[in-house]
Amino acid sequence: TDMKGYLQIGPEPAEHRERRRLTEADFIKMSREAGVIVLDARSKQKYDELHIKEAVNLSFPDITVDSLAKMFPDKNAKILIYCNNNFVNAEDAFPRKMAAASLNISTYISLYTYGYRNIYELGPLLDVKTTKLDLVTSKKEATLATIPE
Repeated sequence: TDMKGYLQIGPEPAEHRERRRLTEADFIKMSREAGVIVLDARSKQKYDELHIKEAVNLSFPDITVDSLAKMFPDKNAKILIYCNNNFVNAEDAFPRKMAAASLNISTYISLYTYGYRNIYELGPLLDVKTTKLDLVTSKKEATLATIPE
C-alpha cells in the first residue's frame, strides 16, 4: 500500500471538496440534470434498506479501477455523493459515523484519486422524515411515507 501517496494527495481533494458541497435544494436540482449520477457507496444491505431514489450503489470496498471504468466510464460525468452522515432518524439504514471517518470523505478522495473531478457532495444533515429528497427501499421501491415508523 502507498500511505505516503495517499497522504500527499489528501490536501488537493480536500480543497476541491470544499467548493462542491451542496445544499439539499441544490443537490435535488443537480440530480435532475441529464446524465448526472447519484452514487451511494454504502453497503448493499444499507442501500437496500433506504436510499435516494435512482441512486446507484457501488459499495466503497468495491471501488476499484475496473468497477469505476465499468460503471462510470466517463471521468467527466457529474457524480453526486451522499452517505450515512447526511441523515438522521433512520439509524438502521443510516448508522452514524464520526465526522472525520465519514464515508463521503473516503468516497470523495477515492473518486478524485481515480481521476474524477466533477464530484459533488450533499452537505447538510437531513431528517429522513422531513427531507425533500425521495428516499426509497429496494425491496418495494416504496416511498418513505409507506415505511413504518
